[in-house]
Amino acid sequence: MNLERELQVAKEAAVKAGAAIMDVYENAEDMEVTYKDGDMPLTAADKASNRIIVDALKKAFPEYSILSEEEKDDRSRLENDYCFVVDPLDGTKEFIKRNGQFTVNIALAYQHKSIMGVIYVPTAGELYYAAQGYGAYLDTREETGKKLQVSDRTDIKELRMVMSSSHGCEQMDRLLEKYQFKNFVKMGSSLKGCVIAKGEAEVYYRFNPTMEWDTAAMQCIVEEAGAIFRQMDDSPMLYNREDSLNGKGFYIINRAKNKLEY
Repeated sequence: MNLERELQVAKEAAVKAGAAIMDVYENAEDMEVTYKDGDMPLTAADKASNRIIVDALKKAFPEYSILSEEEKDDRSRLENDYCFVVDPLDGTKEFIKRNGQFTVNIALAYQHKSIMGVIYVPTAGELYYAAQGYGAYLDTREETGKKLQVSDRTDIKELRMVMSSSHGCEQMDRLLEKYQFKNFVKMGSSLKGCVIAKGEAEVYYRFNPTMEWDTAAMQCIVEEAGAIFRQMDDSPMLYNREDSLNGKGFYIINRAKNKLEY
């Protein structure tokens, strides 16, 4: 399946959306925060990014459906083999904290599997992208088309773990205690998958629920870089589902040998 055009449109939309996000980020007076679903923050940056991405995808691929965190869910998407899965601003809490750890996520699912992923990091100008069978790559301000490959570390003492900075839980505390991990770093958004894809960490376990748009782009990128991505019960993660909640949790590891028991 040739996804060159889909990838190009998604990459351009992500970078353009990232610029709109930075406009808000760099002007603190625009940082008005509202809340949806109880405690989920929403900013002008989320809205501006969503508008740019959805408009670009609809214009280029009117026959595809779209599932976006910031769009009203159109259930007709369930009848469509192709569905873009979009998080216009992944890590809104990190955005509000102003720590730079937020991303733009655009994925394409085909028959419920993530076959293309684009993640843009606006503060760093880093663009991660992958398509099924194509490999995973990184464009930076200095170079383009750097092929991503997971590390080959399997010594438990040398493993580097990434974990959420905003969503701790008892299971994670127990895991850290059991394996006595010394090399771990907390960070926000889909950046955790990106650091595994480029070989700078080996293990990411997520026990708390997430949503489809949090994981779809990241999954394709890490898998194309050689990682293993599974739900906590070892079943595959599927997309464009009726219920968009990823309720089982998931893990990403660079090698099967590094699967942890919890």
